[in-house]
Amino acid sequence: MPGLQPPNWAQWKYLVERPHPWRRQLYVKGRRLLASTVWQDMLANELSLDETAANFSLPVDAVVEIVRYCETNQELLKMEADEERCRLEEKGLASIGIRVK
Repeated sequence: MPGLQPPNWAQWKYLVERPHPWRRQLYVKGRRLLASTVWQDMLANELSLDETAANFSLPVDAVVEIVRYCETNQELLKMEADEERCRLEEKGLASIGIRVK
């Protein structure tokens, strides 16, 4: 329909969609690495953009894009984290001390 735009995945240079039964967040292009994994590691370890880029062997521009994506899509990331937690609990994994964010 004119005037309606699909989600603009083209705005991301370093992030891509990957088929998954229930995840909708984007992955780092060329890797099986969720954008949120990079972002959460950066936050949890209080890393700079440069340190994060070095840890994941990514260009700094990719880390900047990941941060922008994750900050913009926090609701989606929270919903997916909650879903993952529920799935782990159903399998009995969360009760053995595995901490799920």
